[in-house]
Amino acid sequence: MDKIDAASDLILHSKRVVVFTGAGISTESGVSDFRSPGGIWDRFDPDEFTYQKFLSSSASREKYWEFSKSLWPAIVNAEPNRGHYAIAELYQMGKLDCVITQNIDSLHQKSGVPEETIIELHGTLKWVICLECGRRYPREQIQARLELGERVPRCDTCGGITKPATVAFGQPMPERETGEAEARSAACDLFLVAGSSLVVYPAAQMPLIAKDNGAKLIIVNLTPTPHDSYADIVIYEKVGEALPQIIERVKAKLKG
Repeated sequence: MDKIDAASDLILHSKRVVVFTGAGISTESGVSDFRSPGGIWDRFDPDEFTYQKFLSSSASREKYWEFSKSLWPAIVNAEPNRGHYAIAELYQMGKLDCVITQNIDSLHQKSGVPEETIIELHGTLKWVICLECGRRYPREQIQARLELGERVPRCDTCGGITKPATVAFGQPMPERETGEAEARSAACDLFLVAGSSLVVYPAAQMPLIAKDNGAKLIIVNLTPTPHDSYADIVIYEKVGEALPQIIERVKAKLKG
């Protein structure tokens, strides 16, 4: 039995699948990776964009917003790829418990996975939040202000500091999302990693939590990860190539 077929069998016999996605699925939609060679951190110094620096001065916030402004067009114009749609098919089959994602691009929502089924561990670029009163703004609204020349957007309600609703270096992880991701990982019977190098913690802990609680583990990633030895199946392919094949096999077996 080949690995695609073996993975389809695990999905077929599972009742509660958690899919965990990282940058590897989004790069196939043209969204730049942060850490890979040629990625965003090759062009920008990550030390310039820490949470502490963002809070420290208006000049740092201006630099952060300039950086974020430059990322937005590629994010907002990106479209889901075959990997995203394969995960959406898992939802339609009734197999998907949730998607836990490290990505900030909302491509899972665009592919048809309901918002309430997606746990965004590192936040989202879709919203901007006031750090003082908590008001949320659609990103398009703030982007329009940036395009008109505003350099450091302030909150219309309280005048407070606004920031993209993403988790910056040095910023605490969101407690609710992290706790829910841990609980869903512990309760699933199959954990599927799709396009993550599994080096960023605490996100990379999730597959191990699942495995420790008896789940099967499938890893689909172009390159090896530190967790490969824990996996039941490891497939070194692009997510957009491997996942659709796996889902097609599942559908064929369901038809009998």
